[in-house]
Amino acid sequence: VQLQASGGGLVQAGGSLRISCAVSGSIMSIGVMGWYRQAPGKRHELVAMISSGGSTDYSDSVKGRFTISRDNAKNTQYLQMNSLKPEDTGVYYCNADQVQRWGPPVRYWGQGTLVTVSS
Repeated sequence: VQLQASGGGLVQAGGSLRISCAVSGSIMSIGVMGWYRQAPGKRHELVAMISSGGSTDYSDSVKGRFTISRDNAKNTQYLQMNSLKPEDTGVYYCNADQVQRWGPPVRYWGQGTLVTVSS
């Protein structure tokens, strides 16, 4: 399973950006997908996650501003980011969990896409 993130860039505070993550390879049984981010000098943190059925969860810091979605037909997930703040700056990593017949899911990661929000 390979994940390819794209769509990062530079945006002014208050602006919007949408990042994408395409899944390829052995894509059967992809369950939960999500986005994490790592800001300079900060810990890796969960931003948002979405189940195969479309249930979503967000960190408190992005709730109401970010929207995670997925297109199962295209094996792609998206993160729409609105009202961006400088503290949203960081490298955003997508992940996808592949459900296994036996044992816990296996998590795969994308390479990260940089989002920079200027003040």
